[in-house]
Amino acid sequence: MQTLFLSFSQRDSIPALTQHTGLRYFNFIALYIAQGIPEGMLFFGIPAWLAANGKTPMEIAGFVAVCGLPWSFKIILAPMMDRFSYLPMGKRRPWVLFGQFGLIISFVAMAFVPAPLNNMDLFMGAAFTISFFGAFQDVATDGMAVDIIPVVQQARANGFMWGAKIMGTSASLALGSWLLHKYNFTTAILALSCLVCLIMLVPLFLKERPGEKLMPWTAGNASPEAKNMQVTSWKAIFTSLYKVFRLRTSLLFAVMAFIAAGAFNYIDTLLPIFTVQGLGWTAETYSKYYATATLIGGISGMMLGGVLIDKFGKVRMLNIYCGLLIVLIFGFAFQKIYWPATSFIIAFMIGFQMLYVFTNIGLFAIGMQCCWKKISATQFTLYMTIFNVGRVVGARLVGTMKSNFNWEYTLLAFGGFIATAWLIIQFLRINQHVKQVTDFEVRENRHEPQMTRLTIAN
Repeated sequence: MQTLFLSFSQRDSIPALTQHTGLRYFNFIALYIAQGIPEGMLFFGIPAWLAANGKTPMEIAGFVAVCGLPWSFKIILAPMMDRFSYLPMGKRRPWVLFGQFGLIISFVAMAFVPAPLNNMDLFMGAAFTISFFGAFQDVATDGMAVDIIPVVQQARANGFMWGAKIMGTSASLALGSWLLHKYNFTTAILALSCLVCLIMLVPLFLKERPGEKLMPWTAGNASPEAKNMQVTSWKAIFTSLYKVFRLRTSLLFAVMAFIAAGAFNYIDTLLPIFTVQGLGWTAETYSKYYATATLIGGISGMMLGGVLIDKFGKVRMLNIYCGLLIVLIFGFAFQKIYWPATSFIIAFMIGFQMLYVFTNIGLFAIGMQCCWKKISATQFTLYMTIFNVGRVVGARLVGTMKSNFNWEYTLLAFGGFIATAWLIIQFLRINQHVKQVTDFEVRENRHEPQMTRLTIAN
């Protein structure tokens, strides 16, 4: 194996990610498929398997809660990745490899949990470990994306990543569930671990920048770009985060992301209640149609979402998407006469999912562009944390709205949230924000040589 790595390193036959657009897209598609694989099984496949084997709702809810817990640690992991790295192998790549390797090991460990249905504590511990490394890999991958994807390609890359994650989740759920039914638990989980192991070959053989090492024992050196982005103290990380986050556009974007995320999860939470309690659907019918709409939304985002934003601009397309979302929800709420028609509800779900994915691609692309690269993992994770808090608040508002209003006005509240986010978009000044961040970098680069000379003189 070491000879193989040496051979690749000496020939340097594969371009670095910063040198080749196609390889960049391929790299992030693969890594996001790898993220979707554990999510498909942990949050959908295994809970259904537990239910089919007679586990109580309390036990299943506890399992899902344990799986979701490590994702709250992302805000702690991100500064660590900004502070430490083995730069000769790249600023983010060592962390990506570590997270991917952890996913493989923890998947294999879960596969060999003895009698998992009768050993729930150990089973949930294995699930927690998988979810932890999934969150770990997510932070590292997002940091890498901000660092090496050119601004003009970020929207398209987000489209590919979003679609890839949905594909990974769907494939994992379908394959894992079939293997659970056809064979057994160990076979199903080991098969998924093989897929994750196969995907690991992608970051294993693709360097971030030319001249870097593939592995610690191969030839190569830290690139000047990676050295320039490396932060050398915790104080520098949080000082830089404070400087960039308090900028006007950064604060406005955070508020907009909070509101938009709350609005989208408001509908996600409301729809099953509306269709099952309001329209008399079964839970299985809702799940089937909503899963189809989600898949269509993910694929359309992968094929069109990023392309449209690259061609016409982030802010312009977000304006269009928000306008269409408001028209969609008003048209749906005021056409109560068509609610009994299943095709009408399905059409709404598909339209909503497509616009949901397109809007999020634009939001995430703006979030990436607002990041200061040297603290990109920390800053982007902070944005995502605010995004997730918004999702929680949006879900909580459903009960309050439905208790006080009828279905029409409860649905229309979504339009009010989106209209508020749309208004904030008009005040974003992304180019000005980027210039301010560039000025920060210029001032720091001027200051560093002076500090070095003072140190030598002393």
